[in-house]
Amino acid sequence: MKSNFDIRHFLIVMLLTSIWIHIAEVARAVLVAFPMMKEFYAGKLEIGLMEVSNALIWVAWDTILAATLVFIYWLCAQSFGRRPLSIIISATVTCIATLGVFWIASVNSGLGTWRMAYTLIPIAWVEMLIGAVIASKIYRKYEL
Repeated sequence: MKSNFDIRHFLIVMLLTSIWIHIAEVARAVLVAFPMMKEFYAGKLEIGLMEVSNALIWVAWDTILAATLVFIYWLCAQSFGRRPLSIIISATVTCIATLGVFWIASVNSGLGTWRMAYTLIPIAWVEMLIGAVIASKIYRKYEL
């Protein structure tokens, strides 16, 4: 099987797509996840303020999300073509394999509730869907 994966194009698409991922992740966390977590942990655990070390971890996390999404989109585009199906599959797989697993594991370990998971996973899916659309538009400039 011949692969036409170009690491330079991948990095460009991933970095540009990560701008959206960074913005969306911070907005989802600050507007929805953190208030839910603060309510859940009230009286159980002190939630600290965001510090530089937290921000750096978030940059790494968001970059991993963007890289995963863009790579899965590239794989889907190879298999299914540049169609909406590739966007939907890549967004869904990325969301379930990263944020979905995170929230299910949080609930399973007693560090979250199903309400949190049911609220945050769909928001994350929309975030990944928009990210996949962005990646598909940027990739259009390059030969897949």
